[in-house]
Amino acid sequence: MQIEMMAEVLRRRRTELGMSQADLAALARVDKRQIRRYEAAEQQPVLSVAVAIADALKISVGELAGIPTHGVKLSGEWWASWQTSKDGEEVITLQEVRFRQQGDLLDVETTTRGNVTVEEGGYHWRGELRLWDNEVLMGWYAAADGSVRSKGTMYFILHPHGQWMSGRWVGMSYDGKIVTGWGAMAREKVRATEIIAELKGQGLT
Repeated sequence: MQIEMMAEVLRRRRTELGMSQADLAALARVDKRQIRRYEAAEQQPVLSVAVAIADALKISVGELAGIPTHGVKLSGEWWASWQTSKDGEEVITLQEVRFRQQGDLLDVETTTRGNVTVEEGGYHWRGELRLWDNEVLMGWYAAADGSVRSKGTMYFILHPHGQWMSGRWVGMSYDGKIVTGWGAMAREKVRATEIIAELKGQGLT
């Protein structure tokens, strides 16, 4: 029963991602014939191969094995908005980001520089977030542009349906000072900037 469940999850998830068996085999570094056997429920992968396949499919090993999960699904394209400053003047940034979720862990990276210059905060960055109890995300970020030193931490409260998150970042500025500001991520562009305005309206600094 378990081997059949895994075969079904593997086939369904591979199809969702638009992958061929050859694509998955290349990502997981196994022979294409093995993927065919797994999907036909003729054979079950050893743990190391199951981990590689789950990683390629962007799911947890537990999900691959057919263990039901009640975690919110956050993978995909999002918009990130940040409250920062340049020369004492407030700047609100807006960038497209991509989430890749594996269980409670999320990789985050920008896909665009956004609406401001690099000097104003429109640099590429990547980070990681950990989801706690489907309601809080905590993690770190670091600039991915070689000339930018910025790095720091992120804390977000997640909307119950996983459509947006609001919170705060604390990090190191280009001149080495500790700085902070509001942060928001949302599946919709407009919502990301709306959240920043709402947070500012709370009157907190």
